[in-house]
Amino acid sequence: MANIKDVARLAGVGLGTASRVVSGKGSVSPATLERVKKAIAELDFRPSHAARSLLSGTSQMIGVYIPVLKGTFYTPILQSIDTALRAAGLHMVVAFGVGSGDARRQAIEGIDFLMERGCDGLILLTNHLSDEDIAALGPKQSRVVVLNHCFASIAEQCFSADHTEGGIAAARALLEHRHRKIAVIAGPSTSPDNVDRIAGFMGELERNGINTEKMWVAESDFSPEGGWAAAAELVASGHKFTALFCANDEMAVGALSYFQDVGLSVPGDVSVLGYDDTPSAQFSAPRLTSVHIPWRDVTLSGLNALLNRCYGSAHPVERDFPISVTVRASLGKPAKRRAE
Repeated sequence: MANIKDVARLAGVGLGTASRVVSGKGSVSPATLERVKKAIAELDFRPSHAARSLLSGTSQMIGVYIPVLKGTFYTPILQSIDTALRAAGLHMVVAFGVGSGDARRQAIEGIDFLMERGCDGLILLTNHLSDEDIAALGPKQSRVVVLNHCFASIAEQCFSADHTEGGIAAARALLEHRHRKIAVIAGPSTSPDNVDRIAGFMGELERNGINTEKMWVAESDFSPEGGWAAAAELVASGHKFTALFCANDEMAVGALSYFQDVGLSVPGDVSVLGYDDTPSAQFSAPRLTSVHIPWRDVTLSGLNALLNRCYGSAHPVERDFPISVTVRASLGKPAKRRAE
């Protein structure tokens, strides 16, 4: 396999000149440029990642930390990042929470893993770190962006949708379909984005005359298994409800599955509304109505901001991420017999 020295020898130039052509940095004469390019083509020279890093002074890698490597929430985000990086000639390295430590310790260890591999910048999807943990990164915190959470110390490097508005949108969707007997499966109370969406949801119901203190509310873990278990508790409780709001799509899919298992028709008997509008919402049975969070736009704006910081580029960065509701088959008007 040819190396940069072979290219320089065939082109009749010095190693430094060949390196400038390959890296695209520094000036060479048009005639020399053509000779080096011809040598590269003849030798089918492809610089290794290590060689490109030496030539550019960067690793050309962006690290991404996610808490878990499962489910339908993180996968589309990783796909968006990887596609954009590959188009820019860059690469993605992923770390996720493993080990016996708590979520904060796992995040710290994941970030250390990415930095040890020389990543030029980091994208973090975690709310388990503190501002002190960010400060501990020292100068490297300038090359960090955070998705779906905000750290006060690096607020301009954080990108998220307004989850309070998302909760309001969810409540309005149910109210517009004349639901007033509503149950809720919330996510973990330790998750700030969950707290915001539930607060927005409950606040909008209160403004429309619904006493939320009498509502059936359960806390679960954002998983399909958690949604199934909470739906089972809801049915067993005997609580009257015509609609169920789940704080993410995966719990909603679990609830849909449980309702089907016990003979409750959706939306004939009960309506179900999810949150995030992930791919699981499009292909559930019935197809799930969900609050649409433009995660791709959030992700790409965060990534663009990071690339601008790391490589001096000028990619567009957005800060406003409109929220909507994607209406599908799981949402209908209340069945009269259940609304009474």
